[in-house]
Amino acid sequence: MSQASPFRIAFLGVDHPHGAGWRESLAQIADEIEVVTLVSRFDGGVTSLEERYAELPRFQTVEELIAWGQFDGAVVCLPNNETPSALIALAEARKHILVEKPAAASEAAFLPAMKAIARSGVAFQSGYLWRYDPGVERLRAMVAEGRMGKLIHVEMGYTTSDVRRRGPEHYLFDAAVSGRGFMNWLACHWLDLLLCITGQKVTGVTARVGNFGATPTNVDDGGVAMFDLDGGGLASFTGGYWLPRWAGESHWVLRGSERWVHWSPAHPGTGGLLEIHGPQPQFLAMNETFSLPEDKTPGYGGARMVALLRDWIACAHGQQSACRNTLPSTHATLQLLDAIYESSEQGRRVVCEIG
Repeated sequence: MSQASPFRIAFLGVDHPHGAGWRESLAQIADEIEVVTLVSRFDGGVTSLEERYAELPRFQTVEELIAWGQFDGAVVCLPNNETPSALIALAEARKHILVEKPAAASEAAFLPAMKAIARSGVAFQSGYLWRYDPGVERLRAMVAEGRMGKLIHVEMGYTTSDVRRRGPEHYLFDAAVSGRGFMNWLACHWLDLLLCITGQKVTGVTARVGNFGATPTNVDDGGVAMFDLDGGGLASFTGGYWLPRWAGESHWVLRGSERWVHWSPAHPGTGGLLEIHGPQPQFLAMNETFSLPEDKTPGYGGARMVALLRDWIACAHGQQSACRNTLPSTHATLQLLDAIYESSEQGRRVVCEIG
């Protein structure tokens, strides 16, 4: 896609954990999108700032940025306690919005921003980049086309580096700033995909979250959750900050009445690996190992993020009505997170209708 002039971006949150990755992704489509200004936040930190952006206009507050006004949209990478108010201010200024996930600590914190964005009519996108993954697209198609048969169980796992890697003083583990822990910051990716891939509503949640690792924090470092799906099946998630080095593991298993599929999103040397086990009508069973091409695109999330950015730009230019990530989908993921924390705190199954 080529425009007469690049879409002008304000980048909020220079030293966000994903900040440098976001900016590297933006650089991949520099002919379409241009970073024109920065809002530091994070106590004014700019330790990760690239030299190519060092001389851009720089502001300390969202209010100063909006008063300057010479931008079309904003990439918002701020802590949970600052994000909703920033979204409201940007929406009221009629600036297009791309917000890093999860966008807030809870549904209640997000709702005023959601209403402001809906009223404004600006293009909205959130950072759930896995919706743009080719493996996710294939899994979603399998379910939608009935190749799975009845979806019986979805198993999700996501485990990453323990709290010691960043240190318990990091803002991600500060309840006053982040509100919540692992489930809110990382499990949200897979919870968003649960609704995306299955196309089903969640009607019940049973969960246990807390501190299970060796380093105490005042937010959860992980947990387990079980979900009732309105198609009659179940889903489960297990994950946390539980690995004793910089590392990560993730997997999905979808079990249907007609086939089961293992998805390894980060299988080495690939863009994801699907192991598909289908029916055996007579002598030969349907078994396939399907490898997606390795993605070597620089930046945060590789080609997924580039697709996410282009989707947002297309919406901002009026070429389509919505991105794959929408206000309702971002809201639904926060509702799922609320149900997880409520179930764990109250020690009971939470009845709901989410999705």
